Amino acid sequence: MQRKRHGKRSPAQGLQKRERSSRHSLRDSEGSKDTRRQSIASTFSSQDTVGRGCHGDLKSAPMPWPPATLSRVFAELAPLNERGRDGFSGAAGESLPNLSNHLPLCTSSAPATPQNPTREVHVSGSAEMSCGPDRALVTMKVSSTKNSAAEAKNSVGRRLDYITQNLQKPDIQAENITVTKDFSRIENAYHMEAEVCITFTEFGKMQDVCNLLVEKLDNSVIISPPQFYHTSGAIENLRRQVCLCAVGNAWRKAQEVCQLVGQSLGKPLLIKEEETKEWEGQIDNQQLSDIAGSLSIQQKIQTSTIFASSRVFLNFEVKKKEKKKK
Repeated sequence: MQRKRHGKRSPAQGLQKRERSSRHSLRDSEGSKDTRRQSIASTFSSQDTVGRGCHGDLKSAPMPWPPATLSRVFAELAPLNERGRDGFSGAAGESLPNLSNHLPLCTSSAPATPQNPTREVHVSGSAEMSCGPDRALVTMKVSSTKNSAAEAKNSVGRRLDYITQNLQKPDIQAENITVTKDFSRIENAYHMEAEVCITFTEFGKMQDVCNLLVEKLDNSVIISPPQFYHTSGAIENLRRQVCLCAVGNAWRKAQEVCQLVGQSLGKPLLIKEEETKEWEGQIDNQQLSDIAGSLSIQQKIQTSTIFASSRVFLNFEVKKKEKKKK
């Protein structure tokens, strides 16, 4: 057996040995990296949710849920009465921004219910009133036809003076008397005609004057039937009075209702006139057939009467009845 001879190594041999050891260490580190990559790839391949079939189709594979972790509450919708002025309060006492500008459903649009609602009573009232004519117009005519103009004037003048004298009474004012004269020539004669229009406010005095003139002047004077009418002030007064009467009726009705249920009537909250009507009086057809076209003074007054009605709606406040102090 031959023995190996050991001697001193040359510098070149030591350099070669160091190069070989460095290459071996580099190869070992690369192998460890590949081993780690393969282990990671095998882990993900086992958790892959989609695989390929034999024909290249996609197939589903069950994926395990991740482990449960603790979650943190980051927002809370509190009731309106628990909101802060600037926003909501979080679960951990954190101040969150106000969402009223971004979430309109969080705000309530219902009107606030009053704690003490006003109690009311609603009633309606109606009234009907009538107003007879307050004026009567009577026209009287006197005329004369003479061969002489002076005779015609004198004849008409005497009767006209008699009429005006009987009209000078306290109940008949001068501004209610109008006199017109007409003088004309007809063929070979002269015709003189005078007309007197009197406005009476008292119908009894009117009948007295007309009866006297017919009795004294006979057929030399022509008196027209009176024409009854209303002044504008009388009609406006009728409309006002019928409305006030309807309001009074409704007020009394509301007062009686409150007394019946043991309450007290308060101030009015609403007064509204809902309907008004006006019409003239009429007489029955039987009466028209009986008079055969001629109406008496009373019948003329009845046909000239104006009727008016009003219907109102009132709303009153209801108060508790105060107990009398002993």
